[in-house]
Formats: sequence, structure tokens, C-alpha cells
Amino acid sequence: MIFHIDTGKTWRGGQQQSFSLHQHLCQNDYNSLMICKRNSAMSIKCKENNLPFECLPLLSEIDIYSAFRLAHLARKKKASIFHLHTAHALSIGLTAKLFYRNLILIAVRRVDFSIKKSIFSSFKYKTKFLDKIVCVSENIKNVMIRDGLPFEKLRLIYSGIDIDRYSVQNFTDLAALRNHYKIPCDNIVIGTIAAFVGHKDYPTLLKAARILINKYKNLTFIAVGDGRLFPEIEKYHKELELGNSFILAGFQTDIKSFLHLFEIFVLSSNKEGLGTSILDAMSARKAIVACNSGGIPEMIKDKENGLLAEKENPEDLAEKIEILINNEQLRKKLGLQAEIDVKDFSINKTYMDNVALYKEMMK
Repeated sequence: MIFHIDTGKTWRGGQQQSFSLHQHLCQNDYNSLMICKRNSAMSIKCKENNLPFECLPLLSEIDIYSAFRLAHLARKKKASIFHLHTAHALSIGLTAKLFYRNLILIAVRRVDFSIKKSIFSSFKYKTKFLDKIVCVSENIKNVMIRDGLPFEKLRLIYSGIDIDRYSVQNFTDLAALRNHYKIPCDNIVIGTIAAFVGHKDYPTLLKAARILINKYKNLTFIAVGDGRLFPEIEKYHKELELGNSFILAGFQTDIKSFLHLFEIFVLSSNKEGLGTSILDAMSARKAIVACNSGGIPEMIKDKENGLLAEKENPEDLAEKIEILINNEQLRKKLGLQAEIDVKDFSINKTYMDNVALYKEMMK
């Protein structure tokens, strides 16, 4: 049996990835169980989809009670693998292994931050009790190697998406969205879907938007997402006097309608493990401008299926967006190629690669 441990309270890209893997395993008759926080978005999602799950407190990295309960549950259900989807899950999994030594621990690394910044983080990933680390991009794998992790402990498995999920658009929904946000019918909509956290670098996007809004009157920017920096970015939005030209839409459940409303998708991250919102935009046949950081160049090939801009450079980001503003044909061309290339990042491939890893670890 495989336990998936996700300590997230809200729903972000990492939760979507762990949920999709769990769902595919269950659909293919694998014995899979999700361990998550009580009243978390993950627990609600599993319940809605009739997927097996158990709730534990999972209060912190040093949660001995949850670790003990996990070890007891693993013995009871004869679990052999803990798939640890967050950094806190890794800490709890390592503690659980002290109570139940037969566990195989697989950690997922979704960010390209160096583990050397924290002694505790460095220990967690380098300890012999952790059997394998799944890196969701080549860039993350290279960061881990530079940080001293042995090559054989690392496995590259790209995050994947349901490539058909956003393929069909509903024009009625798009008209309703335009009406709701009072977007003129002839305005070009430029959007992003990203959490309001530091590495998404919203200030660079807002500065780029200010440059473009000064030049063009038919633009509307929309940011979908929430996070701890939302109040700070909202304040900066007011300082730049972006007004209704840049809509902060907050957290949204209907991502599909927003994706299809966007004519240009932008991601301004200065660090990025991979960036599955880009994959979603690719599957929706969107023209994409993204910063050349982290694992983004592994998805976006400059001038082939999107445009790459220098990170932390609002002028260059504005310049790349402007190219697409003025060239509808190029937007269509890049979007069509993106839809083809996203097939390399199918959730089915992610599922099969993880199954192959499980079989290898249990030999």
C-alpha cells in the first residue's frame, strides 16, 4: 500500500499533483491512501471524489503524535511506501520511520531553492532514511546535485496535467466574465494564475503592466490567486494607479473560464520549480510570456511555443508582451504549438513514471 502525505491546508499546484496521482492510482486498482490535514482542501476534494483518505493533525514538522499515528496506521494497513508531497510531510515521514523501520520514503521536491539555507532542511534530504527524491524538473535536480545530493538518490519525474481539461472553451462563460469585470469587448486580456508569494514576483508583472497601460488603452490585466502577500501587492497596485486596468481577482475555482478569457498568459516568477499553471495555459492553447527562470525553459522554448523574458526585468517582460499584443497571428501560432508540446507533460506519463519508481523501490 502507498500512503500519500500532503500537509497543505489550501489548494495549490502541489496539492493538485498529489491528488491527481492518488486518483490515477485508485482508478487503476492500486492500494493508495491520502493522508492530509483535517478540514483541508485535500480532504474535501478526496471526499467529493470518493477517494480514500485519512485525516491527522499534521500540525508542524515536529509532530511526534501524527508521526506515531502514521506508523501505527502503516503497520495496520501494511503500507510499504510513504510518498511525501511537502517539506513538512518529509519531516513527519522521517519521524514515523523511527517507529516503523520497514517504510520506504519517497520525497517530492517541487521548488528550486537551495537546501543549504537551513541545516535542518539539508539534513532531511541527505539522511540515509530517505530513500529517493523525486524532482519535478531538471532544474531542481541540478540544484539538488549542486547541494551535494548523490545522483542515484534523485529521480526526474515531471509534474503532469490533464491535457484535455481546458481544451474546450464556453463562449457564454467568457461573455459573463467580461461583463462581471466590466472589460470592454475590444480589450486584449492578459492574465496570470499564481499564488501571491515572493518567488512569483508580482511587482515585476505590475511594473510591466504599468509600462504597457501607458502606451495602450485597450488592455486589461487579470491576476487570479491568493496568498500571504496579497495585501502588500494590493497596496503596490494602488501606488502604481493601475485601477481597473489590472484586476486582482483573488482565489477562483473556475480556472477554465479565466484561462480562456486570457489572450496572453504571463508568469513573472523569478524562481519556479516547474510551473504547472503554464502547462494549463499551454493545454488551453494560449500564447505565453514567462520569465526565463527555474524549470520554465523546460516547458517554454523561446519563439517556438511561447516567449521568454529576463527575470526581474519589467522592461523586458513588457517588451515581450507587447510583441504579442501587436501580433495576433503570432499569438495563434505559439498557442497551437504549445497545445502540441504540452503532451509531453501529461498526467498519464507522470502516473506511469511514479508507478515504475514504486516497483523499482519494492524489488
